[in-house]
Amino acid sequence: MNIDKILKELTLEEKASLCSGSDFWHTEEIKRLDIPSIMVSDGPHGLRKMRDDTDNPNEAIKAVCFPCACALACSFDRKLLTTLGKALGEECQAEDVSVILGPGCNIKRSPLCGRNFEYFSEDPYLASQLATAHIKGVQSKGVGTSLKHFAMNNQETRRMSYSANVDERTFHEIYLSAFETPVKEAKPWTVMCSYNRINGEYSSQNKLLLTDILRNEWGYEGLVVSDWGAVDDRPLGIAAGLDLEMPTSNGKNDELIIEAVNNGSLSMKDLDKAVRNVLTLIQKAEDGYAPATKWDKEKQHELAGKIESECAVLLKNDDKILPLDKSAKIAFIGEFADKPRYQGGGSSHINSFKVTSALEAVKGMDNITYAQGFVTDRDETVDELLDEAVELAKNSDVAVIFAGLPESFESEGFDRKHMRMPDCQLKLIDEVAKVNKNVVIVLHNGSAVEMPFADKVNGILEMYLGGQNIGTAEKALLFGEANPSGKLAETFPEKLSHNPSYLNFPGNMDDVDYAEGIFVGYRYYDEKGIKPLFPFGHGLSYTTFEYSNLTVSENEIKDDKTLTVMVDVTNTGDRDGMEIVQLYVSDKESSVRRPVRELKGFEKLFLKAGETKKAVFHLDKRSFAYYEPDIHDWFVEYGEFIIEAGSSSRDIRLSTSVYVSSDTKLPVHFTLNTTCGEINSIPEGRAMFENILSKIDCDFGDTASDDLGASAKEMMEAMIRDMPLRTLVTFTNVPDITRAKMSEMVENLNEMLAEK
Repeated sequence: MNIDKILKELTLEEKASLCSGSDFWHTEEIKRLDIPSIMVSDGPHGLRKMRDDTDNPNEAIKAVCFPCACALACSFDRKLLTTLGKALGEECQAEDVSVILGPGCNIKRSPLCGRNFEYFSEDPYLASQLATAHIKGVQSKGVGTSLKHFAMNNQETRRMSYSANVDERTFHEIYLSAFETPVKEAKPWTVMCSYNRINGEYSSQNKLLLTDILRNEWGYEGLVVSDWGAVDDRPLGIAAGLDLEMPTSNGKNDELIIEAVNNGSLSMKDLDKAVRNVLTLIQKAEDGYAPATKWDKEKQHELAGKIESECAVLLKNDDKILPLDKSAKIAFIGEFADKPRYQGGGSSHINSFKVTSALEAVKGMDNITYAQGFVTDRDETVDELLDEAVELAKNSDVAVIFAGLPESFESEGFDRKHMRMPDCQLKLIDEVAKVNKNVVIVLHNGSAVEMPFADKVNGILEMYLGGQNIGTAEKALLFGEANPSGKLAETFPEKLSHNPSYLNFPGNMDDVDYAEGIFVGYRYYDEKGIKPLFPFGHGLSYTTFEYSNLTVSENEIKDDKTLTVMVDVTNTGDRDGMEIVQLYVSDKESSVRRPVRELKGFEKLFLKAGETKKAVFHLDKRSFAYYEPDIHDWFVEYGEFIIEAGSSSRDIRLSTSVYVSSDTKLPVHFTLNTTCGEINSIPEGRAMFENILSKIDCDFGDTASDDLGASAKEMMEAMIRDMPLRTLVTFTNVPDITRAKMSEMVENLNEMLAEK
């Protein structure tokens, strides 16, 4: 396809039409110029392609549902995400789908977000790494992805109109950095803008977001597509960098584009940029098309189960209740054992060609009996079901309760109102725990839940929404055929009110203030000293691991160099297993408020019993930097940084330190409104501060010798540090401290800094 030639031959009307879909899932074709239509389809954990025999976009072909992102993230495994991506790419090729819509890497700001099951983590580094691996896997098969939802789509309530009001530092450190690495390293064919506004401006027409940051700062060269129905002002969107509107507007927005070009409010240059990006996407799809690709659904069903077995998180295992003894009398209780909740609701809902439940997976094991226990279509205790379950538990060695959140509790389109599980399930757990001391809870949920039963049961196995073969994974994990290796990608607080966004979620009508700033997830719990129910990065195993020999390649580095960190990990148990080593970094003493620790590396190691392996990490400038609004860039402040290796954010095994320096200096310009303390914060200003302090000390000399003694002097010095220079002029009665002399000192200091 000769895109330059085509651009010259296209009419204005044809250019406008290419900037919108032809229907719900296809781009526009122009037959006279041999421009084909390509198909995009929902993902991201399976192919949700509309059937050919229907006009209903919600009637999809039979496909394979893999574990959702909430589960996948707990694998902390880049290779696993790439393997998943390759499987999705093969599905798309077999079904002639050019772009699969995903992955989603929005931050889990609150556990109440109804779409959390589609997102990876509360931590931007983890989310960015897994999204990058996912995209690389899909696109290695000649199929495009759509990194979404760019940006700050962190709730479903009023999602098409609310404004996410956020400061510049938080915007970059938490919410944009999750997207930055996938854009730069994986180069997704498309990026999907979100529905919401950011600081008052819709994402679909936000030039700062779509052009200044995405294209100019990050160097993105792909296509930007709207979320379905996210467009507000179409011509303004094109000028801001939104190339393709989906789905079709039935020609209405085409007319607005034509009108805007004709009246000069939209330049032909901006329209041509959008058209070029659409044509480039079509060309990529044509070049990557592999029609002979086979789709082995049964093989992918097996893969879905294997992936889930490496994602599930063993949260609690008192008295080593797991793995279960295969000869014991075991009660499986709960409707999810028979009809598992394995995926979320909404646009990612897969029409699974088969589903394997835990009950089906254990067929043939005569020592396992089943009671339904509760219903999922309503939160109401059915006495007959409850009594049957309690009686079964009473006569069993172990009771395994399959519980969690029904789809009515969490889905795309609405947010949860609380973190509780259904009352009928909680009552069931309480009653079973009264008659059986050996209780294991197997959870099916898309986000964190409160667990009032945590101290009443021996074991808790978090499966999240584990895909259509969840039952096979559950059997393997419960009976020790697989060793749990997942770690939580989000914090489970003891109760909702502990969450940092509690007072500001879901906001005040169309205004949502991100008042917690950078303190999202574990960053907040660590800063506040709040003990969570289960911390970020937590996950148990059937074996044990020991850390040793944490080393760094240098004791002091410049921020343009890379630091290598290594730590030895030994499997000290009697089972083979996998350990996720987490590397955290903290600034020991910073002039700005920073988190206690931040995840900056992770490696998943498979270790045979008794084996030792070395985890190796590479830390660059961004591992030590914070985003500095004064320079609109990342900045490393000179000082000592603590490097921590841990099994979770609250289980730090080893630590060391390194000094990091930078040639970058923050711009400093002092005025009479600058405080004395700010003057004293830089070496060049300390002499000036000491000079001022000595004069004030003379004026208040008697203060130090009165009954209050030294404390009065300290109080006065503290007050002076926080005083603007202009206030000192009027507050003191020192002849040498005049407005003119203060202005002269400030001017001299600014000149000295400018020369440096």
